[in-house]
Amino acid sequence: MVVSSQMRSGMVIKHEGQTYRVIAAEYHPGQGRMGGCTHARLQNLDTRTFWEHSFRSDLRFEDLPLAKQTLEFLYSDAGVCFFMNPESFEQSEIPADLVGPQAGFLEPGMRLAVEFLDERPVNVVFPGFLEVGIADTAPPLHQQQNTNLKPARTANGVEVMVPQFIKTGDTIRLDMQTMKYMDRVKGRGA
Repeated sequence: MVVSSQMRSGMVIKHEGQTYRVIAAEYHPGQGRMGGCTHARLQNLDTRTFWEHSFRSDLRFEDLPLAKQTLEFLYSDAGVCFFMNPESFEQSEIPADLVGPQAGFLEPGMRLAVEFLDERPVNVVFPGFLEVGIADTAPPLHQQQNTNLKPARTANGVEVMVPQFIKTGDTIRLDMQTMKYMDRVKGRGA
């Protein structure tokens, strides 16, 4: 059991019969007789919907343990991504909507951590950033301000927004959490 004031991002809790992943939690201490509260953003692991709620600081939740395994991506077919445990060769099927928009960056042989709750995959953990090549974008406009963004298609076929100075053949770093441009990789690309 865990009290709401101890909730942390990444935990999995059970509340009113539903299973939730804690996306963000912020504790606000109370003053005087007024008790504190924890403002949390939760994701329901069954419906994949988000819920924001404030909980009393003394409210107790059942803390569910997650098992983490490093799996190798094999291929995707009809909205399902197939992963394999490289030690036991056991395969796991994970729906592409559970992987999220990052599914477009999966490449055969890529190893990622997958979190399981009672033998059921609940999350695929991507690295903080990923280096990707730009396959197609408009020619660079150097006279424009760098705050203007333009669409670009990565080598994987995913469309992202990049600054004006990026050109076809460049390699960039993407923040995998937000799917946004971070910076250009120096010494690579055309």
